[in-house]
Amino acid sequence: MPAMEVGTLAPDFALPDQEGRTHRLSDYRGRWVVLYFYPKDDTPGCTKEACGFRDQMGSLKALDAVVLGVSADDVESHKRFAEKYGLNFPLLADPERKVIGAYGAWGKKNLYGKEVEGVLRQTFLIDPEGRIAKVWRKVSPEGHALEVAEALKALRGA
Repeated sequence: MPAMEVGTLAPDFALPDQEGRTHRLSDYRGRWVVLYFYPKDDTPGCTKEACGFRDQMGSLKALDAVVLGVSADDVESHKRFAEKYGLNFPLLADPERKVIGAYGAWGKKNLYGKEVEGVLRQTFLIDPEGRIAKVWRKVSPEGHALEVAEALKALRGA
């Protein structure tokens, strides 16, 4: 599995969102894409991170960026999560973990002192040509959306 490093072409995908609409990375050519992987809908850290992106949406849109959240939860779970917190961006369902695996966002992590396999909280900023511009390997949900917006501003020279 190739490491997703800055400058590499981001793997394309086709995944359904919480409304059942299919999103392809290639649909967003010409725009910046914030692709973030998170472990589970409606858990404390994931909720904090998603609400952060929701609250930063104005500044991210102003920078011509789209936000796509990805987890292994199904469309129904995403729908409940998005409705509960008024999330204003697509949550993509990857229950087979194909995209999660392609981006290297699956692996061993520590959960309450136990080592488990699961979705790693990682974010990829993809440039308008479809290349990875920045990678966050270990994300702290608190303030992450702001951190992404700041990085995007710097990359765009805004």
